[in-house]
Amino acid sequence: MARLEPLKIDEMSEDQKIIADEIIKSRGKVAGPFIPWLRNAELADSNKKLGAFCRFHTSLSPRLSEFIILIVARKWNIYLEWQVHRPLAIEAGMSTDVIEALRVKVVPLFVNKDEEIIYQFCCELLENKSVSDGLYDTALREFGAPKLVDIVAIVGYYCNVAITLNAFEIFPENGDEVFSQDN
Repeated sequence: MARLEPLKIDEMSEDQKIIADEIIKSRGKVAGPFIPWLRNAELADSNKKLGAFCRFHTSLSPRLSEFIILIVARKWNIYLEWQVHRPLAIEAGMSTDVIEALRVKVVPLFVNKDEEIIYQFCCELLENKSVSDGLYDTALREFGAPKLVDIVAIVGYYCNVAITLNAFEIFPENGDEVFSQDN
């Protein structure tokens, strides 16, 4: 059970109601990290806008954006995000073999160079809190500065999502576990 339940409409300020209505229109319901974020309407609104940008408006293809989201979800053991974004990644053209390797924490065998560089870049950033000069230079050559900034933005936003989901113990409603929290 989550540490915070969704706010009831009569518990919300006018600003919270406006943001909740916008979230419901775009996502169907107030769920996931929006449950705690809505306690601060300005934070929820800012995160809603940043999330929409990171999912739909970066310079990256949906295939690469969804792959980055899965990398972050797996590194943080956030099954809720994995559950949402795995089918989106497949629909966007990600290999199910690469996704399965990611799920079981095995370095994938890449066919696409861009995916391999993103995987290395994101893993190094998440594990070391920085990226080596050599890998940075490789990523910069492959993607250019605007796309590299977008890659980091997606990683950062989904780390924010992951931290929020973990802190408030927000897990999938159906309780399915595809990977262990211990891995």
